[in-house]
Amino acid sequence: METIQRTKIVDVLKSTAYGSTVNVKGWVRTRRGSKQVNFIALNDGTTINNVQIVVDTELFGEEFLKPITTGASLSVNGVLVQSQGKGQSVEIQAKEIEIYGTADPATYPLQKKGHSMEFLREIAHLRLRTNTFGAVFRIRHNMAYAIHKFFHDRGFFYFHTPIITASDCEGAGQMFQVTTKNLYNLKKDENGSIIYDDDFFGKQTSLTVSGQLEGELAATALGQIYTFGPTFRAENSNTPRHLAEFWMIEPEVAFNDINDNMDLAEEFIKYCVQWALDNCMDDIQFLNNMFDKELIARLQGVLKEKFIRLSYSEGIKILEEAVAKGHKFEFPVYWGVDLASEHERFLVENHFKCPVILTDYPKEIKAFYMKQNDDGKTVRAMDVLFPKIGEIIGGSEREADYDKLYNRIQELHIPMKDMWWYLDTRRFGTVPHSGFGLGFERLLLFVTGMANIRDVIPFPRTPKNAEF
Repeated sequence: METIQRTKIVDVLKSTAYGSTVNVKGWVRTRRGSKQVNFIALNDGTTINNVQIVVDTELFGEEFLKPITTGASLSVNGVLVQSQGKGQSVEIQAKEIEIYGTADPATYPLQKKGHSMEFLREIAHLRLRTNTFGAVFRIRHNMAYAIHKFFHDRGFFYFHTPIITASDCEGAGQMFQVTTKNLYNLKKDENGSIIYDDDFFGKQTSLTVSGQLEGELAATALGQIYTFGPTFRAENSNTPRHLAEFWMIEPEVAFNDINDNMDLAEEFIKYCVQWALDNCMDDIQFLNNMFDKELIARLQGVLKEKFIRLSYSEGIKILEEAVAKGHKFEFPVYWGVDLASEHERFLVENHFKCPVILTDYPKEIKAFYMKQNDDGKTVRAMDVLFPKIGEIIGGSEREADYDKLYNRIQELHIPMKDMWWYLDTRRFGTVPHSGFGLGFERLLLFVTGMANIRDVIPFPRTPKNAEF
């Protein structure tokens, strides 16, 4: 076979160099045809769209073409011509074909038919080859790029916080432990507590639930930073919105108050949605047609509206009025309750019909580091609530007062051995500062319209599941 420089299919489909000889490589989506001519749909992952390979059956012979079935991989040399058929502007008339690998139709699981998302999760090593997951993961890449670009263009510094930590940022205690100890022969003291002196780090350590606390250290030196990395929650949640391993984006900004924080969150998320519409339209259009007919309209809708801002107390009032008028919620509504997804979505989808930023939550349901309001009951928290998702961003102005933060840590019995370094930022040149966390996969759920968070991360980690 003649050696010709490969052209990616995404570029071939845009080309107008009719009559030129090109080489494409990829995997067969379908082959159909007759004794005279065969049509092979070839895809190489660079685009949702396939290139059509037109094959003269007599030139190649039916025996040669027989193993070219769905899933087989090929290298094709051919002439680029204007397409006669509908759906594509160019096609390739094959001159030479090399078969790299075949996929036996009897055993290859991805045949040309609809597969359930549950089945595809069982073959997550192959589901990446489907149109759906190709679209999702191209969008995932674009969203990661957009996030870095957004912050870089605004003078933020990308800061790497540790994945292994001795502190529990959220105080929920749902952390995965990291140890080199022999679990079959644990050394314990006279009280039955495990002795960690002989462990790798000489103390109990875990996988991080958030890079925020270390991010705050960087913000009080570099001014404005963001983290973007994996985080881990050992929460036994089997919902379509929870993962045990997921990615978080966490900006922290010195001198920002709660209002600056809300402005940044709104600007940031609108930028990401706009980027998706500008750069991923083929994939979004496919997902819109296949799964969620309102996806594009919903994405465009978020860009049009200024997000509603209201206090938690006002939100509770609206929910209580809805209950009084007969609306049924699964979970109760009262001041002090940690809002469930159904409550958040009611405010966004039913009441305001646009994204909402809720502020001033009861301090008892929020983390220790949030700035306390003068009422003694609430903190300067802010959650951004989105249609179909509920909470997509959670953040706050951070408590800058040493004594207030110290007392809150004592109240919650957080060990001071884990917190002394964090308190130092309030002892040495404390400043007002704010930040938030965006769950990357929640953003992807919104942008792709997928129904389950396990379908926007390549290899989901959930209770009783760590395959591949």
